[in-house]
Amino acid sequence: MAGLAETMVCGVVRAESYERAKKFYGEVLGLKQGQEFPGPGGGGMFEAAGGTMLMVYENAGLKAPENTTLGFGISADRFDVIMAALRSKGVVFEEYDIPEMGLKTVNGVAEMGGMKSAWFKDTEGNILNLAVM
Repeated sequence: MAGLAETMVCGVVRAESYERAKKFYGEVLGLKQGQEFPGPGGGGMFEAAGGTMLMVYENAGLKAPENTTLGFGISADRFDVIMAALRSKGVVFEEYDIPEMGLKTVNGVAEMGGMKSAWFKDTEGNILNLAVM
């Protein structure tokens, strides 16, 4: 059976408003705008490092998921810098206290087993994650 380990991966998130999400992913997160898909249910592609892609599509009737939908791997030396830059652009980091998972954030950051993670929502309610990898 053929495997997918050597293929590119593209994350996909839904948006109530593609235009609003496009500004967030381009201007706030700094992803490069790629191809757009016109019409109802349209959307577009955004490029990140290493050829990774994100597709955002509009579906005004679809509720945002309650789980993490997209994660960004950040080097340890850039984690605090990136959090500060996102905060300066209005991003608010989530606070969690989930004892059964051993997860508690302090000032938006959870530290577990030497790994740092932080969660925030995009303009569409999707939960995104920064993690030291």
